[in-house]
Amino acid sequence: MGNKPSTHYIPVEDDNTVFISKENDVHRIPALFYDSDRKILLAFAEKRDTSDDASAVALVMKTGTLHTDATTHEVTVKWSELKLVKEAHIEGYRPMNPCPLYEKTSKTLFLFFVCIEGTTSELFQICCNQNKARLCYITSKDGGQSWSGVTDLTDELPEIKSWATFAVGPGHGIQTESGRLIVPVYGYASCSPSCCCFIKFYCCTPYAISLYSDDKGKTWQFSKRIEKVSVECEMAEVFDDTGLKSIYCNARSKGGYRVEALDKNDGAGFRVLKSKLVETGGGCQGSVVSFPAQNKDAESQTNKWLLYSHPSSQSKRTDLGVYLNKVPSDSSAWSKPWIINSGPSGYSDLAYIGDGLFALLMECGKQNYIEQIAYKVFSYEEVIQGIGK
Repeated sequence: MGNKPSTHYIPVEDDNTVFISKENDVHRIPALFYDSDRKILLAFAEKRDTSDDASAVALVMKTGTLHTDATTHEVTVKWSELKLVKEAHIEGYRPMNPCPLYEKTSKTLFLFFVCIEGTTSELFQICCNQNKARLCYITSKDGGQSWSGVTDLTDELPEIKSWATFAVGPGHGIQTESGRLIVPVYGYASCSPSCCCFIKFYCCTPYAISLYSDDKGKTWQFSKRIEKVSVECEMAEVFDDTGLKSIYCNARSKGGYRVEALDKNDGAGFRVLKSKLVETGGGCQGSVVSFPAQNKDAESQTNKWLLYSHPSSQSKRTDLGVYLNKVPSDSSAWSKPWIINSGPSGYSDLAYIGDGLFALLMECGKQNYIEQIAYKVFSYEEVIQGIGK
């Protein structure tokens, strides 16, 4: 969940704005889904009274229609009016961390989120070892125009009982080529009841993990956790030159460097990679997406590459960078960042929309990264030019 930033900012709306923040009406925590059937983007965020995590009141969304200029080939997006996702709600709880994913066979869009009781903070749950979070989702069959009621999975997953608290994403989930649905999750392992409150804050350890379903979302279970301190995460399916499929995870850390891990589906679970990706300050959410290899022989290859977005500064949330990796199993293969947003930058979410094009939602602003959530559509060629290759 996001840290609490300063509330002193002057929001300025422009052509790239999707969600604008104003006094007593702050939008944070972007999530993005590209509906390839309908050729639309669905953008989600939290609506809050203030920048504080505990002030979240609802999830909101907008639908974006893509337009390509016949002369310049520039892609722009026309966004709908803001809509409250009122179905994402449990009485007495606040919804947080939107995380969409799509089941292609049944053409069902899942929107996962967590519901936190009242205004209970994450810190309180950790220190008091009292989990007040519930794991929920709603579904849509018509591109987010209408939604089902809430499905609450909390009591069906015994692992949750052993956690001090947890959350999904935030950002997008994925469906693998085999049909498995994967939701990125992180949970805080509970401490001994004998530990005092102050000690629990330091000994309750967070680990990234995946929630998955092999029956189109009828039943769900957790994977093995990543055996390294890791928090907010996203995942992607990658293929190497031999066609070997793996699940790649990129997670927020407590500082220093990101946590990267690879699950080769051999029963061993996630293996931690030695990451060289810089983490920002005490940590910040980042996004990762896989996409088909973009070279002359792409049609004859099975491998997929990775694109990653995250603030590039090691000290503060600023200068959002986009990074490219053509060898996902090798953390040293990441490019230097293309700075896609200079200045204050926070959480982001990437989507691959086909034909070498990507869409990005990002928290950004002139003075503070919570001023707005903006979008950008860009090409693989722009990435290559931006990173200097």
